[in-house]
Amino acid sequence: MIEVIRNIVLGIYVLVCIMLIILATIQTKDSSGVSQTVTGAAANNFYEQNKGKTKEGRLKRMTIFSGILFGVLAVALSILFVM
Repeated sequence: MIEVIRNIVLGIYVLVCIMLIILATIQTKDSSGVSQTVTGAAANNFYEQNKGKTKEGRLKRMTIFSGILFGVLAVALSILFVM
């Protein structure tokens, strides 16, 4: 029974790894200049305030979620392989 659970979690882990690699590579580089950071110019426009609703915002959330899932599954697999 533990072998079946181990194989299922391992399969999900591989899929999450592939998804994390793909999501990390298709994201755009978020590089705002130092002058914008100091003056706060980037935080005042409409796009920056609603960035979470755009495609880039969704990609960022999915990447964070898959990264957390990657960590949780890594810990779960280490526990399962010790048993």
